[in-house]
Amino acid sequence: MVKIYKGNIIFTKNKDNFEIIENGFIVVENGKVVNVFDFLPSEYSNIKIVDYTNKLIIPGMNDLHAHAPQFRNIGMAMSKELIPWLNDYTFPEESKYADIEYADKMYKRFIKEIWKNGTTRIAVFATVHKDSTIRLMNLFNTSGIGAFVGKVNMNINCPKSLLEDTNQSVVDTKEILDMKIEEDSLVKPIITPRFIPSCDSELLTELGNLAIEYSVPTQSHLSENLGEINWVKELQPESKFYGDAYNRFNLFGQTKTLMAHCVYSNDDELKLMRDNNVMAVHCPTSNLNIGSGVMPIRKFLDENVSVSLGSDISGGHDLSIFKVMVHAIQGSKLWWVNSDKELDFLKLSEAFFMATKVGGSFFGKVGSFEKDYEFDALIIDDSDLNHDNYSLIERLERFIYIGDDRHILHRYVRGNRIDEPNF
Repeated sequence: MVKIYKGNIIFTKNKDNFEIIENGFIVVENGKVVNVFDFLPSEYSNIKIVDYTNKLIIPGMNDLHAHAPQFRNIGMAMSKELIPWLNDYTFPEESKYADIEYADKMYKRFIKEIWKNGTTRIAVFATVHKDSTIRLMNLFNTSGIGAFVGKVNMNINCPKSLLEDTNQSVVDTKEILDMKIEEDSLVKPIITPRFIPSCDSELLTELGNLAIEYSVPTQSHLSENLGEINWVKELQPESKFYGDAYNRFNLFGQTKTLMAHCVYSNDDELKLMRDNNVMAVHCPTSNLNIGSGVMPIRKFLDENVSVSLGSDISGGHDLSIFKVMVHAIQGSKLWWVNSDKELDFLKLSEAFFMATKVGGSFFGKVGSFEKDYEFDALIIDDSDLNHDNYSLIERLERFIYIGDDRHILHRYVRGNRIDEPNF
């Protein structure tokens, strides 16, 4: 089935430039982009046009790191550093997800908030609880939003209420991997060791084996906090650096891999990320809130490491990837100033590229309006931002900085319009 959308089309093929078509046309067939046009070819003249004239049509937002069970804690405990924050707030909240009814209630709220903020694809951590994780996957399926959902694994260094038996952790993870999920499903599992300090070598070995056996991706945390890095050295003394600890257990690029934070990654870690095609997930709001630091994002780009963006709630305080873009740019300017302007700050096109095409690439051909890309899109009505006499890029920038979810008119995933989930 062919659909045609008319509006101000903005997307990025590369990090340096915006593609702009003023009141142009996107032709979509079976959920995929056929092409974009300044003028509609005659062969499509008999097809009804979905008319968004003067509105902005941009790719959907991709959030590559979020903790679904931490939704209730957004905006809380922002005076804590990472480990006290985990012990005093995060772990007690996650323990509640043993109760499937509580999980159902909170996960529905979480998904509605994702939808509201224009996120069309997301990679999320659930909890150690198998049944609640499956419930989250089912809710995402109902919503129409694309997601990688991870059952968290932890068998050391956590409260008794979350501590897993090693064998049971593997059995539960395998049960989710054995679920009948279509290859083209929008919702899929992802291997999720919380981080090296929460899993012993036996569990890490088993998880790496499962990732390879089932050809499923992996997600975790990397070099977020200096105390955490020292802890990893104690727990895995044979490893040369934090990323090497994951790599020794086949959890660092042996299948598609997301590593969040990377605030203190050294040169050897960056090289291994590049060589293994590990994607770094920049979480600027969380890095600042939890007092971890500022990621030197330009260094990653200069080393050709793929970088996407993550809200990382509830370390982060906002599920809007647009606001994460703003904080990523601002953080890069701090590095620019403190490096005597040697590490250049992010341009708007670079931050937008990370939020769309780079993040989308983890899900396939997603995040752009190039030929054969899945049509994930947001329709932005910025009319009440007084957009007269602004260029289209100026309108986009103003929306990113001062707009909010009220300006998102419609959301599309794989060519389907996604309305607010009716949970």
